[in-house]
Amino acid sequence: MSSIPRLFVSALLEPSVPLRLEEDASKYLMRVMRLSPGDRLRTFNGLNGEWLCELGPPEGKTAIIIPVEQTREQMSADTPHLALLFAPVKKAETDFIVEKATELGARSIQPVITQFTQTRTVRLDRFNKIALEAAEQTERLDLPEISDLVVLEEALAQLDDDTALIFCDEAGEDESKPWGGEFGRAGAALSVLDSLKDRSAAILIGPEGGFSQDERQFLRSRADTYPISLGPRILRAETAVVSALTLWQAVCGDWT
Repeated sequence: MSSIPRLFVSALLEPSVPLRLEEDASKYLMRVMRLSPGDRLRTFNGLNGEWLCELGPPEGKTAIIIPVEQTREQMSADTPHLALLFAPVKKAETDFIVEKATELGARSIQPVITQFTQTRTVRLDRFNKIALEAAEQTERLDLPEISDLVVLEEALAQLDDDTALIFCDEAGEDESKPWGGEFGRAGAALSVLDSLKDRSAAILIGPEGGFSQDERQFLRSRADTYPISLGPRILRAETAVVSALTLWQAVCGDWT
């Protein structure tokens, strides 16, 4: 990993066209990193790839950067779109989920309200800051799209028609019946994911306490829903997110 600082900018990146940075970015470069005019940094904006830039003379407390050359082209969408749908949990754990989903390549992140969701408010400004910092650190060339909290049914209705819903569930559609009811328990993750290669996917993770019986029946009866098991142990919600995203990337994503 390069030791040259890396920064997301919202402006267009063009050779030799100076950019004025916003207050937080200016403070980070000049006060935290203590860069001086002539020092170099890397920038990306989600559109124009990554650029090597030079820090110019500041304008008061505002940093000025000058793009020098493009070092990486913007990656095309070679891998299928990956979305994460998750029920918010406690603040620190939810922050962790947003950070790790960004690191693991989710292109969109959608908090959802389920019957057992306890946290019913989210702060998008905080989520976007966490995602930005994670993208800067992990060499991503884009930022995930993070949407406001909606009920589960609305989130599912917003999915594209060709999106496979990967439903992380252990109990089957009726946990009171042997083997989870008529449809049975979820399939082994690797086997199910192997059948979904080259398809856009949305991974659904429930809250503490999991999904209700009604939600399981609704999800199991929904077209293009693929229940998967994450193993014999009951995972915390944030652990389940990391596990499911990792498995998807290894089988269907850009780790292959």
